[in-house]
Amino acid sequence: MTRSKKTRSIASKVTIRTGRRKDFRKWRHDNPDQVKSSPRYVQKKRQQRKLQAARRLARQQQAPTLDVHGAPTPDDDSRGDR
Repeated sequence: MTRSKKTRSIASKVTIRTGRRKDFRKWRHDNPDQVKSSPRYVQKKRQQRKLQAARRLARQQQAPTLDVHGAPTPDDDSRGDR
């Protein structure tokens, strides 16, 4: 009797919830309405997003304003009608 070849992939060996991992992936694909994140995870992510937005706003307010196109001078207004 020959031995089966050893596989380096353990994807089909790992068991999660409904049995094999591939079975769970198929079940999750077939039942999208039953798959949802836990309330704790959702709350954690919402808090992280709020914190990230606050940090971003603080960075924007601390940043110096850059004069990209230069200050408009009265002479520049006269060139507009050419």
